[in-house]
Amino acid sequence: MATFNPEEFSVTYRQGATPTQPLLKRRYTLTYVSETDSLYLIIGSSFAKDVLNEQRNELFGEWIHYKDATALYLYIFIGDHHTDKSIQAIRYAIFNKEMPVLLTALRYGDHFFFKQVHNLDQAPIYVHYHSNYSEFHTIRYMQTPSVYETIKR
Repeated sequence: MATFNPEEFSVTYRQGATPTQPLLKRRYTLTYVSETDSLYLIIGSSFAKDVLNEQRNELFGEWIHYKDATALYLYIFIGDHHTDKSIQAIRYAIFNKEMPVLLTALRYGDHFFFKQVHNLDQAPIYVHYHSNYSEFHTIRYMQTPSVYETIKR
């Protein structure tokens, strides 16, 4: 998955979400299926935990409002005490490398929302990698959604 391919991508809206509403409680579940090299974005009022797979190749995201500021906060499971450290290192490296593609997919998939609430295109993005190893349990700043608007509709 070196680049984002809109033809290998789909968006589904679930209960509690439309292409333009809501802002708070708008949750994203972005999954990657390696067998088909496809990305699937589910937008709803809750995370789509029913689509979790063994590999845990998904990204969860939500809008957080704190002290008069709004940010897009993303969560990625790297591993826990059941996951070998070398596997976590590989997962961490892969997610870091592919993060621009994933963010491009999320920005592309929710383009109606960003058009409606255009100021959020300048909101900061934070990616929280979850791991039981401190070197992989990190939070990274990933600029703003507007940076990932590389494909115009």
